[in-house]
Parts: sequence; C-alpha cells; structure tokens
Amino acid sequence: MPHLEEIRGPEDLRALSPHAARELAPQIRRLLVDTCTANGGHLGPNLGVVELSIALHRVFHSPRDKILWDTGHQAYVHKILTGRTEALATLRRAGGMSGYPSRAESEHDVIENSHASTSLSWADGLARANALLGRSDRAVVAVVGDGALTGGMAWEALNNIAAAPERPVVVVLNDNGRSYAPTAGAVAGHLADLRAGNVTRALFENLGLAYAGPVDGHDIEAVETALRQAVALRRPVVVHCVTEKGRGHLPAEQDDTDRFHAVRAASARKPGDAPSWTSVFGSELADLAADRPDVVAITAAMLDPTGLGEFARRHPERVIDVGIAEQHAVTAAAGLALGGVHPVVALYATFLNRAFDQLLMDVALHRAPVTFVLDRAGVTGDDGPSHNGMWDLSLLNLVPGLRLAAPRDATTLRRALREAVACDDGPTALRFPKGSSGADIPAVDVCSELDVLHRGERPDILLVSVGAMAATCLDVAERLAERGVGVTVVDPRWVKPVPPGLTGLALDHLLVATVEDSGRVGGVGARVAQALSDAKPGLPVHVFGIPQRFLDHGSRADVLEAGGLTPSHLTHALLQALLSGRQARQGATASLAIG
Repeated sequence: MPHLEEIRGPEDLRALSPHAARELAPQIRRLLVDTCTANGGHLGPNLGVVELSIALHRVFHSPRDKILWDTGHQAYVHKILTGRTEALATLRRAGGMSGYPSRAESEHDVIENSHASTSLSWADGLARANALLGRSDRAVVAVVGDGALTGGMAWEALNNIAAAPERPVVVVLNDNGRSYAPTAGAVAGHLADLRAGNVTRALFENLGLAYAGPVDGHDIEAVETALRQAVALRRPVVVHCVTEKGRGHLPAEQDDTDRFHAVRAASARKPGDAPSWTSVFGSELADLAADRPDVVAITAAMLDPTGLGEFARRHPERVIDVGIAEQHAVTAAAGLALGGVHPVVALYATFLNRAFDQLLMDVALHRAPVTFVLDRAGVTGDDGPSHNGMWDLSLLNLVPGLRLAAPRDATTLRRALREAVACDDGPTALRFPKGSSGADIPAVDVCSELDVLHRGERPDILLVSVGAMAATCLDVAERLAERGVGVTVVDPRWVKPVPPGLTGLALDHLLVATVEDSGRVGGVGARVAQALSDAKPGLPVHVFGIPQRFLDHGSRADVLEAGGLTPSHLTHALLQALLSGRQARQGATASLAIG
C-alpha cells in the first residue's frame, strides 16, 4: 500500500498502479478532515474531488500541461499531489499554505483566482497563446463546477472556446449539483437531466463542443479513460464528471445546508460569543419583511452564508437565488425596484466588485431604491487577498447618489438596515465584517447627527471611527488620555455622504484622524480629508486604513497588525502627528515674531 507521504509530485502518482492509486483516496480524505477541523477551510468541496484530482494528475503532466481550478477552494488535493502534504498543516495560517492556488507556493499553481466562473476565460486565453506561439505539446485543462456555470462569464468563455475547434481545451465539469446549496437555474436542470439519462444531446454539443459523460467522478479509472479520450480528440471537449460534495465524511454527507462547504477551526468555536453580524442582519431583515410586504431578498448562490436562511424560511416567495451571477443580481434588483418592490441584495463585499458597472449604470443612474448589504467587509483574513473586503468603500464612494452606512455593533446594524430600506429615492448600502458582532457600544452624546462615543478633557484630536473600528478607536482614546491628550471619538454611522456636522466639529480640534478597515485610497478617510480641505485648508487630517496592496492570508488580528490598525500602532502614530503639528505651529509663531 502506498503512503501519501511518498507522493512528492505528480510523477510519483503516475508511477502507481490503478489499484495503488485508489488506495491513496482514503488517506487523502483523512488528512483533509484532520487539517480542516484544526485550521478551518473548505472541506466539503475537497472531499468531493479526491479521485478527480488523482485522475487529472495521472493523465496530465503538470506544470507543462496547465490545470486551472475555478474558484480554487477545491485545490487542496491538487496541493497534496504536487508535493505539499507536509505543508498542509499550516493551511490558512499566517505565513503558511494558502487556501487557494498560489503561484508563490508551486509551479503547479497556474492562476490564483478565488472568484467563480473565471477559469474558462483563462483557458481560452492560454489556448490562444499556445496556438499563436506554435505550442502543440501541452494541454489546457479547466476544472469548473456546475455552480460556476451559473455565472455569465463562464458562458462568455464557452462562446469563444466553442467557436475555435482547432484550439484544444479540456473542460472538466465537476458536477455535484451544488455551489454552497443546490445549484439554481435552468443549467442545473439540464445537468440533472443528463445525469438521469433523460436527454440524448447535451447543451454543450449544440454549441459545437464535444461532450463525454456523465462519468462517475469517484471512479479514477473511468475518469482517466474519459480524459485520455478527450485529449485524443484535439478539440474543445467537456468531460462531465458527477461527484458528491463531502464524499467519504459522514457528517458532511448528511449536512443538507452546504455539505461542510467551509468549516471553522476548532479553536475558533467559542461558546457564549455575541451573535455574528450575519445572523443579526438575517434576523432583522426577516422581521422587517414581516412589516414590509414589498421587501425581497436576492442572493448570488449564498443564501445561508449571507444570512438569508431565516428570511427564506419565513418569506419563501420573496427570496431570489440567481446563482453565481452578481452582475445579473444587481441589474435584476434595479428591475425589481422599477416594478415597485424594494430589493435587498446580500453579497460578500469582495463580490460586489464584480458588479460595479451594473451598480453604477443600472442602479445609481436610475436612482433605483436598492439596498446592498455587504457581508465580510474589511479584513476577512484567512481566506486571503481576494476575499478581504477592502475595496467596497473606495468603489462605493465613486457612485453618485448612493448613501452608505457602516454600523459599529448589532444595534446600529439593525437601525441602519431599517433606515436603508426606508429610502425610496436612490440606492443605499451597509457593510459589516466577518465574525462576532461583539458588545454594543453606546453613544455618550449625539452631535449634528454624529454619535459621540468618547469626549476627552481637551479638543486635541477628533478621531472618526468607521464601522467595526469603534472599539479600537475607544482603546486609542484611553491610551492617549493617559498621555494627557484629549480625544473626541465620533461615529458617523452613515459615512457617505460626509455628514455636514463633521466639518464644524473638526474645526474645533487641532488634528483629525479617520480609522477604517478598508483601503486608504478613495475610502471614507479620503472623502473626509477632501471635505475638510474645502472647509479649512491646512487642517491636519490623518487617514488610517488598509495598505493598498494584496494582503497575505492570516487571521484578522494578523492582518490588522501588519497594516498598523491596532491600538498601539495608532496611538504611537497619533502622538507623533500631534507632536509634529505642535512643533510646526511653534516654528511658524517664532518666524512671525522674528519677522
């Protein structure tokens, strides 16, 4: 019996007999369960592609042949088979193995995509490059899930791939009938018919693609045979492999919600935590919809992850799952608003990036009353650079007429949601991070529509807290008070447009600072600085946020530490800024006296 530790690369795998290759599968599954239980990660998707991954690396010669993983979260087995078994223990930890393909880790990781429906476009581009450069000795293979085929970009790519029969591309359709939840839409119905043998001709064949399948994706030899036949055709081929998400781990197989799509690390499961931001939103929206029959909810294949499960149970006729199709979700929401209902579009913040044009031109230009609720905003951490929600504040600040809220706790989230849905003259958005909503942070005063969270003895620094950074800002204020520095901490709650009262309050202070867990370029701090510059040129404004670069994976605390968004970093930086300002003012006074 071969031992998994002996597989140092695909060449070792190809040297095994079919029987020996099959014996690796249970070892891989045990390793996946143990690792994801300890570290967290995408367990269900990887359990489902064990045999498929083995077959791929026995037929194709990576890295010469390019194997592209759509979304990428199902590439753990690929990493094991390409010599990273020992490193798997560091999965998703700071400085350790990424939860997605990473070119820095291995030459076998070709693309680092972790947003769905993109691999077919990559494949089309690589196949075109091979043709242009006369490279006929290598294959291009895209592994795409049935859920990803609900995304329009996948069909844009298939439209081009099918139009070039002379450019070989092997499309491995990993069909488990699910994305997070069961796959939605007509394509899912067609694949179900193919699995059941109810149709004789696949949709892909009507487009001009060759089609092989359905193939048992857990039968290594059957998959190998189908892949070799596909390569021999020397044209674009869809190999339809039927797999089971969560295969081989009974708790995952019995989980109807998402088959253990993503599991939390054992150390992260703490009894007594405050409810998550997601659950607070979901519960409040379901309650709100009971009073507002015009409210509908839209999800892009992420019903439970975005907190809409309770809404769906209580108002099933008013929840819409469009599949992994954020662009369609946003413009369909504009159409719903045009028709007289109020749509609430629930997305992860990072996925709103995919629908910016639709937000700008279809929603905002038409002043459509659509509410966007952005989960996982700011630093998400262990999912890595593509999943940190660090772009939304910068992008949303560009959108005319959009109002944006950043609640600091569960109470202000509930309030902001009701205020947003009450708006009927244009789009609104609210954002919140991943994890526990924490303890409520009450305002000690309200000044010109700003929540005042702390008043120092002197008006030295006005500290503008954005959303979930409130607790950090209060910590900073206490540390500065111990140094004799007076700090006023305010939370605008609605951060776009910049509240007019913020300008007047700022003029009473020596220095203004903003703190947000989003990119510094074009975010809330930049808008505040612009507004204050217009009101009083020369007033010092310091903008603290996430450095504008792709951030390494790690815990939220790790990423905030690396970006200087901790109480100790901020306290030091503000002390330095205050000291520099005082020295500059003293120098100016001395110059005037000498003059």
